[in-house]
Amino acid sequence: MKKLMMMLIAVAAIVSGCCTVCNGPKDSGTTFAKDALASYVEKGQLPGAVNVFYKNGLQETACVGYADVAAKRRITMDNVYMQCSQTKGFCGVTVAILVEEGKISLDDPVSNYLPEFKELWVLESNTNGVKNLVRAKNTLTVRMVMNHTGGFPFEICAKQGAIKGGGWSGGAPLRQTAAIAASSPLLFEPGTKVQYSNTGIDIGAAVVEMVTGKRWEEFLKERVLDPLGMASSSFKPTDKQLKKQVEMYDCVKDAPAKYRVQNDMQQRPYNGDHVFASAGAGLWTTANDQLKFYKMLMNLGMGENGVRILKEETVKEILAKSTRPKGMEGYSLGLKAPEEDQEDAWFGHGGAWGTNCMVNWHRKELKLWAVQLCGSPRPWDKARSEAEGKFFKYAVDNSGADAYTGRVK
Repeated sequence: MKKLMMMLIAVAAIVSGCCTVCNGPKDSGTTFAKDALASYVEKGQLPGAVNVFYKNGLQETACVGYADVAAKRRITMDNVYMQCSQTKGFCGVTVAILVEEGKISLDDPVSNYLPEFKELWVLESNTNGVKNLVRAKNTLTVRMVMNHTGGFPFEICAKQGAIKGGGWSGGAPLRQTAAIAASSPLLFEPGTKVQYSNTGIDIGAAVVEMVTGKRWEEFLKERVLDPLGMASSSFKPTDKQLKKQVEMYDCVKDAPAKYRVQNDMQQRPYNGDHVFASAGAGLWTTANDQLKFYKMLMNLGMGENGVRILKEETVKEILAKSTRPKGMEGYSLGLKAPEEDQEDAWFGHGGAWGTNCMVNWHRKELKLWAVQLCGSPRPWDKARSEAEGKFFKYAVDNSGADAYTGRVK
């Protein structure tokens, strides 16, 4: 019955261009984002972008500019792109699933699942190349690796040196990444500071592998991607998908953005043998697919297609609010989240190439931004923020309307 339901949903969702899921939200009829971004696209500063604003069933979707400027190929909701660190939230959901099922506790020692973490060492000082190490006093927990308080560097040395520049598209499988991290000195005592770390999230994914007996990317596909209908998301996009990918560009001040063949952290071929799944950063997706994931979070575990991924309380307690000690800023499990739950609190994540999606479950609001841009400046940010304010005000003012039509200035 579940398979039949998902097949029907898939058929109903066949769309083109900037059309969103046909049985989903109402089109607001507004063009706030498109109008705000138009001048930057015309000047070439913003090659192309997808922007989505959503509130309580009302949605404004804008696809502006190009996925490939030279080819004049327009950007759409179905072009694949690298979401980079937004992958972390997907790992957070897989951990939350196992917590919900009683197979993991966030305060379990990581060594319960990965024995090499039983004895850890902390870098106390590094003077003239002489490193002084002391045995770690605090127990490293699953919670710590997932909220960046474990003491790990951004990437392990193997990933940094595997290819030019190192990074997400090369290096090591998750289990090997964890083993290398365990044999390397921590930057500080676990649980006492914050260091943003792909490595920590990869360790969390390795824990998932040990508990489930499956590769993390397989478990993710089975329990999250497939149930939500995210058929275009993977760690190795097909050659066909890559022919229509959103190309990468460098921001240039007061001039058109410059085409970039690749980034050192993510090198072609994007589906080659050098590519290993990384939970810290590495999942390719589309705007349509990413919406499905974040709307599930916004709806407290329920996909827009009616499939439940997590219980409401699971999302509220360990994804939508911080799992860090007080005073360390908000972060939950692979997601930026507030320290205190409140009505105006947003949670979600961004990525290195400028992508971002945040949701508010209290007010059923979402804002998604998809680009492939390195560096700065990004002068359109202010205009987009103003467009956001206009949309949410419009959505509130028209919350009782029977139809949402007509272009609104």
